Amino acid sequence: MRVGFDLLFLVPGQTGGRETYARELMRGLAAERPDLELTALINRETAAAGAGFWSETAHVIEVGSSGVARGSWALGELWRLPRAARGLDVLHSPANFAPLHGGAVRVLNVHDVLWRRLPDTVPTALRLGTNVLVTAAARRADRIITGSHTAAADLEQELKVPADRISVVPNGVTVPPAAAVAPADLGQGARPLVLSVATDLPHKNLAALVDGLALVPAATRPVLAFAGHGTDTGALRARALERGVADDVRLLGAVGDLEPLYAAAALFITATRFEGFGLPVLEAMVRGVPVACSDLPVLREVAGDAAVWLDPGDPATIGRAITAALGDAERLRSAGRVRAQGFSWAAAARATAEVYERAAR
Repeated sequence: MRVGFDLLFLVPGQTGGRETYARELMRGLAAERPDLELTALINRETAAAGAGFWSETAHVIEVGSSGVARGSWALGELWRLPRAARGLDVLHSPANFAPLHGGAVRVLNVHDVLWRRLPDTVPTALRLGTNVLVTAAARRADRIITGSHTAAADLEQELKVPADRISVVPNGVTVPPAAAVAPADLGQGARPLVLSVATDLPHKNLAALVDGLALVPAATRPVLAFAGHGTDTGALRARALERGVADDVRLLGAVGDLEPLYAAAALFITATRFEGFGLPVLEAMVRGVPVACSDLPVLREVAGDAAVWLDPGDPATIGRAITAALGDAERLRSAGRVRAQGFSWAAAARATAEVYERAAR
């Protein structure tokens, strides 16, 4: 079976969880299903980056669109990609957007419906465009993959997609290297390091973490580090100054290698308002980092009993969760590692290949 991966969204190093998903799934498919012939359909930015995961296990076709300019991306999805995908048996679009026509069987990942559930977090033009394109692509796809039962219910309700066309395939998690990693030194001294890993998008609710930190007594207050694209901007710095915790906050921006930060972290925390799966929670758990996270149904699916829960709209619960999780670190560390064993990219790859076969039938 000839399977194409629609990577027109990809700007290497800048596309967050969608990039992680595509990378790990393609590697998993190559390992678990070597009988599949993989083709990566890429944009100009990815082609300019040279070799990468897209060329490790797949034949590469440059489509000629841009992943940065939204108009060019949309044109590539709607018109250029169907032509480039001729001869494929299955076209898998792993990042919400997909062509509306073409000869190949179409499999689409819709990771979440953020623009519907939290419209205030998405700029109006982007929200309207996303609604038109994703809704149309979802209704025309032969099969839809999403990462959680919560997200599947959202797709049924919001996009009116029949349940029998949706497959829930949980994300996997990459087990970190066995070699010891020197912990990062962020000048925290003997104080615990609390780590947030997220792009600074409105629904990630990063400012609420600063507000919660300010409610932890100064004598026991940890250092809070933000790692992710956009987290080194002035808004978070101003918030920390306003709350009187500027000396307790580290703004790291995009970080290429997170392993030293995980090695130094006494706690991973997220106050996200919405997720389709919650991969950062899983990535922390597999590394034995205790977790405090938003009490959302989708994160309950991922973390089970291996987290301390907080209300993302209430800074007081965030402050209490920090204190409680640091005090229960050993139990959370052990429970998280056990919980993470239930998720693997090998399992995700096998289940995804079954979706291809079902769609082709």
